[in-house]
Amino acid sequence: MRIVFALGDSALFPHGETLAGDHQARGIRDAAAALAPVCAAGHQVVITHGNGPQVGLLALQAAATPDIPYPLDVPDAESAGMIGYLIERQLMNVLPGGALVAALLTQVRVDRHDPAFRKPGKPIGAIYAESEARALAAERGWRVAANADGWQRVVASPAPLEILEARVIEMLIEKNVIVICTGGGGIPVIELEDGSLTGIEAVIDKDGASALLARQLRADWLVMLTDVDALYLDWGTEMARAVRHVTTRALATREFAPGSMGPKVRAACGFVNKTGKRAGIGALRDASAIIEGAAGTIISVDPVQPDDPGWQHGRPTTHLQPRR
Repeated sequence: MRIVFALGDSALFPHGETLAGDHQARGIRDAAAALAPVCAAGHQVVITHGNGPQVGLLALQAAATPDIPYPLDVPDAESAGMIGYLIERQLMNVLPGGALVAALLTQVRVDRHDPAFRKPGKPIGAIYAESEARALAAERGWRVAANADGWQRVVASPAPLEILEARVIEMLIEKNVIVICTGGGGIPVIELEDGSLTGIEAVIDKDGASALLARQLRADWLVMLTDVDALYLDWGTEMARAVRHVTTRALATREFAPGSMGPKVRAACGFVNKTGKRAGIGALRDASAIIEGAAGTIISVDPVQPDDPGWQHGRPTTHLQPRR
């Protein structure tokens, strides 16, 4: 099977930990250990990943040297290269000798007229007090906004239109190369009037870009891995319950948190509806079990049984915190 695994920030980098090298290394070791059995089983595997904490840090470092300005697409590329290298190295350490693994920088075309550029809303980087955030905005030309934790820089998050390296990625996976790509949603570029490409300051939603990549590659599965074992209904209440199998039609009647499961559900449903294939959402440690239908949430077009209204639940749970 051809499988696109999308590793969320929370799967790679546990909440509450710094970006110190040993913390990053531990998260990436866990990711490699979870994905190694699928890779070793002979599936065609493509791995995408988040970069939210890292791209914000790199953008902050770039801003510290205003005499050498770097637009945001450059930190996008730097963070994708950094994390891609770490995943590549660790996979090569755990897979049998002779395994082929490659990390690839990936450009993603967006519309220069996308409404997101008029109303930036994607938070990146460090959390500030309001006064500090406003001072930085005035000094560096940032846009900032408040969220539940404090104030952050916000940038545009345009919709991805095309993964420009998709043909290269397909050539590699047909040669049994495990490809790591589309890091952090990819490097945003726009097409100019003369047909040339140029980078643009933005951060693309990694879930949407992963779903687009899976469609362009004609993948059999899109599996979104995070720190929660499944998609939950009534999250945060005593009636919280895991959804094990669900149709896209049933999910269309529900809303999920925009900063958490919302983008994953939207991307997964888009992939399933446009391809008729399956998507999964679940914990990193359950990567193999998800594609076997034994863990996580499986999203499909058709009900599991003819009389299934579209939902198949697990037991109610009192475990309301994300699992790492």
